[in-house]
Amino acid sequence: MRAVARVVAVAERQGRTVLRELRGESPLLLRQAAAEQGVPTVYVVGGAAGPLAGDDLRLSVEVGPGATVRVRTVAASVALPGRAGAVSRMRVEAVVHDGGTLHWLPEQLVAAAGCDHVAESRVTLAEGARLLWREELVCGRYGEPAGDVVVATSVDHAGRPLLRQSLAAGPAAPGWAGPAVLGGATATGSLLVVGPAAASGPATVDGGGQPRGRVLPAGPGASAAWLPLAGGPAALLTATAVDAHTLRTLLAFPADAHIPPALLTTPADGHSPPGGVAAEGVPGAGPRRPTARTGTDVVPVA
Repeated sequence: MRAVARVVAVAERQGRTVLRELRGESPLLLRQAAAEQGVPTVYVVGGAAGPLAGDDLRLSVEVGPGATVRVRTVAASVALPGRAGAVSRMRVEAVVHDGGTLHWLPEQLVAAAGCDHVAESRVTLAEGARLLWREELVCGRYGEPAGDVVVATSVDHAGRPLLRQSLAAGPAAPGWAGPAVLGGATATGSLLVVGPAAASGPATVDGGGQPRGRVLPAGPGASAAWLPLAGGPAALLTATAVDAHTLRTLLAFPADAHIPPALLTTPADGHSPPGGVAAEGVPGAGPRRPTARTGTDVVPVA
């Protein structure tokens, strides 16, 4: 199956963002939902099971100058096996113009046993663009081994490379479960933040005033670290965990705090602003007490 979908968000003269184009086809169906804290929100709805081996799916997102849009999915995407020797592909291309903001916050990609899936993302950012980009991978459904999967992300900022990241997991990737890659974890993900708020992230600063990465407390069987990126005002949070629920908690700041774009500026204390954390969209997750990350600690919110 082949499908193409496209989202184009532009800002009107009054500053309000409108969706000039919202076009999809099964299984990539697009639906506009109620705005979240004033941010127009689009959901990708799966119109069929999959992706199945042999599927070729493409989604493009363009955010015009001064516009803001948030893209989510209604459920996790489960990559499934299909005909022998076939590979399924999901390509996402995003362009954010100067002054535009994109929040890319889909649910998890689950690599079911026997699948052979490639997820490719390419993001092009103008110098004044802002970005929240979350990716999560769960290696296998409950009680089953992982299928083969490659997740590759490429981000350019102001015409220069900002991030080149690729992960291969599953039986065809030797050593993927070893200490050099996932270390036995079955869930992994990252959150990329680009913009003034991400100048250092919650990172330490060395004697020369340069931000350095920081390992965050993550609990048993999990790990998390913030890394400032050299190619722009950007920081990358990466995490591994034993399940999707724990992984979402580690990646929930600041994306799921629903921080309005106007607040994505660097506070005087040098840290990104804290916000509420919810285990939204995590399969099997029940209601949880909100939390907030301050510095390197996760604390309850009353």
